[in-house]
Amino acid sequence: MTAPPPGIRVPKRRGVELSLLIGAVLISVLGYAEVGLARSGAVPPDAARYGAGLGLLALVAHLAVRFRAPYADPLLLPIAVLLNGLGLVLIYRLDLETPKDQAATTQLVWSTLGVALFIVAVLLLRDHRTLQGYAYVSVAAALALMILPIFFPAVNGAKIWIRIGGFSFQPGEFAKILLAVFFAAYLAANRNALAYTGRRIWKFQFPTGRVLGPIVAIWLLSVGVLVLERDLGTSLLFFGLFVIMLYVATGRTGWIAVGLVLASAGAFLVGSLEPHVHTRVQDWLDPFASIRAGDGPGQLAQSLFAFAAGGILGTGLGLGHSVLIGFATKSDFILATAGEELGLVGLTALFLLYALLVARGYRAGLSLRDPFGRLLAIGLASIVALQVFVIAGGVMGLIPLTGMAMPFLAQGGSSVVTNWVIVALLIRVSDSARAPQPDGADTGELAKAGPR
Repeated sequence: MTAPPPGIRVPKRRGVELSLLIGAVLISVLGYAEVGLARSGAVPPDAARYGAGLGLLALVAHLAVRFRAPYADPLLLPIAVLLNGLGLVLIYRLDLETPKDQAATTQLVWSTLGVALFIVAVLLLRDHRTLQGYAYVSVAAALALMILPIFFPAVNGAKIWIRIGGFSFQPGEFAKILLAVFFAAYLAANRNALAYTGRRIWKFQFPTGRVLGPIVAIWLLSVGVLVLERDLGTSLLFFGLFVIMLYVATGRTGWIAVGLVLASAGAFLVGSLEPHVHTRVQDWLDPFASIRAGDGPGQLAQSLFAFAAGGILGTGLGLGHSVLIGFATKSDFILATAGEELGLVGLTALFLLYALLVARGYRAGLSLRDPFGRLLAIGLASIVALQVFVIAGGVMGLIPLTGMAMPFLAQGGSSVVTNWVIVALLIRVSDSARAPQPDGADTGELAKAGPR
């Protein structure tokens, strides 16, 4: 699929988007009401206010898209609103079990800020190709954001937070968008040299160090800083993002094989030498060891029990016991609450929403003719896909736990704000992909300039 030729009328589908947004808000409000009915036998008194607030945010975001990105994909915004709304419902449900640790109100504030940044990005960024000119500014800012947490105390074994008074955030969440911009700009400008020049070793064509060196250096520096901070999850995400975008830019499947080998070797070394990571690997290999030792179930074991208790249809919102997982039940393990109370059916629906969000991002990228936009869209969608895989895999026992936030669903202000910015950029890219091109337009003109 490519951009429509000049003169072809393309449906904008904004009415479809508005209808889906109404459905997303209604589902969230019904979930909120269901939690109240299950816990106290009455609808929460502020259910109408919650619905009005979420609906207002969705409406303002829709108006921004309608007037500034009229040809954007009509599914992206409704999926984001629905996931964010369900996340607020699950956090509120867990707040009822932890009266001294209330997080739903704070998460709503962060969600409002995320939607506000979404609106600003849609209104002010008229062409996604503008970002290509800020490639090196983006990578410098990303590295600075990743280095800052080193100077702050560790939280739960990882130095990924900046805490100033009562305010805290994870700068690494914002760094991933900036690195995606840099990778997209650099690879778009050097894609031919990466794909067709260099030395051939056995069956693989390796680019020259002059071309590949700068981006590998940036990637190694990023991952090295994250390893020092014991942020294994973000390290894995950056590595996956680098390999995926390199493969898309060159079209060479050998990079996937090289990436898998390097990822396996790196995971083995870090898991063997780093005590914090080694403990998580041991818990993953035998999640029930603490039970046999008489110390009770750990977080991963409790998570697996929650999924088992949910069965096919779940226990019902508000009727589970996932709060037994402990302090990370609203963040790392919130998916266990969804699995227990919504069951396999509800969990599958959540995964399908994420899959649809990622697929529409890929579709927008593949529809573009300019290499930067294609790489940027695929990179941003891959960030969401990698996060869902890493988090769901850890919580379900498929891979070791990494301590990341499920996009839109989990407690985490930095995460929800960042994901709203990702959706805004995908909205902008999809608008460029679907909009009819004027006569004589060259969608690749700005891409030829390369990063500055």
